[in-house]
Amino acid sequence: MPSFDVVSEADAVEVRNAVAQANKEISTRFDFKGSDARIEQKERELTAYADDDFKLGQVRDVLLGKLAKRNVDVRFLDYGDVQKIGGDKVKQLITVRHGVSSEHAKKLVRLIKDSKLKVQASIQGA
Repeated sequence: MPSFDVVSEADAVEVRNAVAQANKEISTRFDFKGSDARIEQKERELTAYADDDFKLGQVRDVLLGKLAKRNVDVRFLDYGDVQKIGGDKVKQLITVRHGVSSEHAKKLVRLIKDSKLKVQASIQGA
């Protein structure tokens, strides 16, 4: 019986390259001169650092632009809360989603079964 898998994940190499390009642009931009704005990456977690909330928004915008240019869907990103880390400095955790959440997978299976097609859908993996 033929089958196919649905996989939803961002290209890790393109994400890494986009982070490197964003950091390079941030280091050369005039409005970030003398600030501690940067993006760090650990596996599927990005951490954006900036001097204040406005600059953090600018850092996110630069990152989103670089991801979009590299054909990485920005809907893979989940933004955490903005945290103060001393003085006016702030950081924000950005998680790159991997796979389909179980609740979305259940909705997909329900939609396929309700469509009355001669196919079977199942959820595999965790």
